[in-house]
Amino acid sequence: MLLGFDIGGTKCAVVLGTKNADNDLQIIDKQVLPTNRLVYPMIEQLFTTADDLLLKHGIPTENIEGIGISCGGPLSSKKGLILSPPNLPGWDNIPIVSLAEKKFGRKTFLQNDANACAMAEWKHGAGRGYNNIIFLTFGTGMGAGLILDGKLYSGTSDLAGEVGHIRLADRGPVGFGKEGSFEGFCSGGGIAQIAQVKVRQKLQMGQPVSFCKSLEELPFLTAKMVAEAAYQHDPVALDIYRTCGHYLGIGLSLFIDILNPEIIIMGSIYGRAQELLEPYMREVIQAEAIEESRKACRIVPALLSENIGDIAALCLAETIATEYSDHTIPTRN
Repeated sequence: MLLGFDIGGTKCAVVLGTKNADNDLQIIDKQVLPTNRLVYPMIEQLFTTADDLLLKHGIPTENIEGIGISCGGPLSSKKGLILSPPNLPGWDNIPIVSLAEKKFGRKTFLQNDANACAMAEWKHGAGRGYNNIIFLTFGTGMGAGLILDGKLYSGTSDLAGEVGHIRLADRGPVGFGKEGSFEGFCSGGGIAQIAQVKVRQKLQMGQPVSFCKSLEELPFLTAKMVAEAAYQHDPVALDIYRTCGHYLGIGLSLFIDILNPEIIIMGSIYGRAQELLEPYMREVIQAEAIEESRKACRIVPALLSENIGDIAALCLAETIATEYSDHTIPTRN
């Protein structure tokens, strides 16, 4: 049995899973919790929820083969520390691995969510059979997981793939603490910021916007609301996704030129809004990326879709279980 924790900026999940007869990961049960800004009470809630799930299914702790923790970076997988993720304020130098191992007495593996999702798609999703993969989270934030020459590449300081911090323009929405960043243009929060600017311009000129009736509603705009309006052919919403798709193309062109991947897999927002983003993304890639590299690279939505965070956490648990035949942790004094 495998136990996974998926820690996100807005919600967390506790997942129980196992491997089926086809060697694929199968979710047995899961519980979703809103992310509490009080760090240690949140961790305690996650651990208590795991206890409840184990009890519900009659699974003793000693039957857990491994524990996986997927979380937004930056973090240190080697030290088992969550450092200071921009989407998790207050989660500074949190020794999450030692806390989990002390609680459950089982080997635990921490990775940032992009790396974990890259591994999940590589082993169980759209990346099967490929050796050079870029996975982009494209959700609340924007990060990358890199599988290069058939191995996860995490960098010298566990910070490889923090592509959301790359500046694509001198001015623009803020993401990862940087104006005009890739995360600023291509993330849920970034799309909402683009929407606020474009909708404000329309409303101040007395032009109606179908999905936002007044300036007071601006702070409540979301990427989902804009996408729903875009699929109803709202011109302002379409323009917002045109902007996002353009900068997505700029970012992907850089990655294609530098890393020459076989496949780029994108999660979350891309899977739900591919039709809105792809034409503008492809237009830029066609103009900017090296032709041979561009032709060699497929760009697809994540196959694991909305389950990717759960499977990613279980994939980490699977990895640590495979690495260590003895899953127990020595008793601490």
